[in-house]
Amino acid sequence: MNRKRFLQSILAAPFAAAAFRLSAATPHVQAYKTPTCGCCGMWVRHLKENGFQVTVQDVESTAEYRRKYGVPEALQSCHTGVVEGYALEGHVPASEIRRLLRERPKMKGLAVPGMPIGSPGMESVRSEPYSVMLFDAQGHSSVYQRYPAR
Repeated sequence: MNRKRFLQSILAAPFAAAAFRLSAATPHVQAYKTPTCGCCGMWVRHLKENGFQVTVQDVESTAEYRRKYGVPEALQSCHTGVVEGYALEGHVPASEIRRLLRERPKMKGLAVPGMPIGSPGMESVRSEPYSVMLFDAQGHSSVYQRYPAR
């Protein structure tokens, strides 16, 4: 290696390492939504604003993806996502996704059933109470986090 290339590689190393740490620390969400759903797009924006990388695939129906990722029928909503092997159904707040990735429970994923007003992507001047549900592969669920009305 000539001296110029050697110096370039030394100078570039810290930047390459920082870029690797940043990409490794930034969770990637694959989102499936219908092309006409505005609130789904706002949920994606919420995730991006909170440090997630998001790839969106517009699909005719999200039913196939809910089945594929094991979302119980009672917990269904308007879009489905996947992050590091966990399913995300509906308007799950970024903070709860981060908590899920920190805790790594042996569960299937998180869901916010329906489309509650005040959840990420469904913002309004008022909000209704809603719960983020944690569910397993057998379809059992429990409350992961409650959000009160504002």
